[in-house]
Amino acid sequence: QVQLVESGGGLVQAGGSLRLSCAASGRTFSMYPMGWFRQAPGKEREFVAGITGSGGITKYADSVKGRFTISRDNAKNTVYLQMNSLKPEDTAVYYCAARIRGFVLQSLVSLYDYWGQGTQVTVSS
Repeated sequence: QVQLVESGGGLVQAGGSLRLSCAASGRTFSMYPMGWFRQAPGKEREFVAGITGSGGITKYADSVKGRFTISRDNAKNTVYLQMNSLKPEDTAVYYCAARIRGFVLQSLVSLYDYWGQGTQVTVSS
């Protein structure tokens, strides 16, 4: 099994920055494509960013492209989400997810197998 723990959420003003971290268990972390998703109250969980096992390919939702950067440090079993130029509409619970059924980046919630508990990000005006 894979255990994921997010951290780094909090309250920030619009235009500010936060860096989320996701610490993963296991010895095969580098094999897993990883994704960040977010969910606001009353809304469906949506894809934010994804990264291949090697970190060589990344994918972003149009809503965050140019503002967010996903990265990973496989030696530390950690994936990051650097969030810059934050907007109030970025407010949500952010979840880290791992996909173990394939090596190709995916953006669908149903194609990820392990999830963290989430970390709250609140962006004020």
